[in-house]
Amino acid sequence: MKKSYIVLCVFVTITVALFISDHLFPSPLLAQLFTTLLWITGIFFILSILLDGLIRRKITDSRSRYTATKLISIIELVLILATIALIWVNDIQALMVFFGIIGAGIAIALQDLFKNFGGSLTILLTGTYSVGDRIEIDGRYGDVMDIGIMNTTMMEIRGWVAGDQATGRLIIIPNGKILTESVQNFTRDHSFLWDEIQIPVTNDSDWKRAVTILTSIVEEETNEISQIAEKEIERIGEKFFLPKKDISPAVYITQTDNWILLSVRFVTYARERREVRSRLNRLIIEAFEGEQNIEIGSESMSVQLTDQT
Repeated sequence: MKKSYIVLCVFVTITVALFISDHLFPSPLLAQLFTTLLWITGIFFILSILLDGLIRRKITDSRSRYTATKLISIIELVLILATIALIWVNDIQALMVFFGIIGAGIAIALQDLFKNFGGSLTILLTGTYSVGDRIEIDGRYGDVMDIGIMNTTMMEIRGWVAGDQATGRLIIIPNGKILTESVQNFTRDHSFLWDEIQIPVTNDSDWKRAVTILTSIVEEETNEISQIAEKEIERIGEKFFLPKKDISPAVYITQTDNWILLSVRFVTYARERREVRSRLNRLIIEAFEGEQNIEIGSESMSVQLTDQT
């Protein structure tokens, strides 16, 4: 906000200087420059000072406030460009023809630029994603840090990291990608994901006891997020068609050639997936270590040595 006041002071100073210059040395050029700066100063004052300040005071949610201020900056830019064109071009018909010819050439030469600008408007108006969301676009995963007029900046997750955690790299995605690529948003309307852990146990293990242990551990560790997920699903159902989902932890059994595969399905916070998986795996291993009739399966190979002498 301090920066906006500095810019306003600069605009006011230049406008006053042009006003004085025009009165001391009357000139059509100075008059047009004064009118231009006066309108620009007025637009800047109304949008960047008054409206922006009102939004910052009234909107408490940081993501909504960010989106609103970005939209204001775009509107401000369009109004300033339109004002300059109307002041400096007297013949409106010539102006339209001029813009038509120039626009056609620019559209061809700078199609990617306009595509990115159109993408930014689509993002801001439709809410495909906003600052703070965790998304995947064009095969890249990350947390949205900034939505600019041309690009979206994300803090990368995954990459060379074996989990949903940050790598430290910033990813710059052209906003035009949203018009041609699908976007996966992990946190737009809810904070949870379904996840699975697969535990193989040997064929001679007490798999029924293993299922009981797994169910007990997962139910206890995911009880809080399960309650939150149930409420969020009800809220999503008011916005989209979403059949009733069972969010209770479940264990699915698959018989393989080598072992019995136990797949544990549960809900977890989207941003805590790796931590929850690690904690559950640790608790499961510790619980199985205390059971004599349960053994975790693993691939093995028998090697027989023969004496050739």
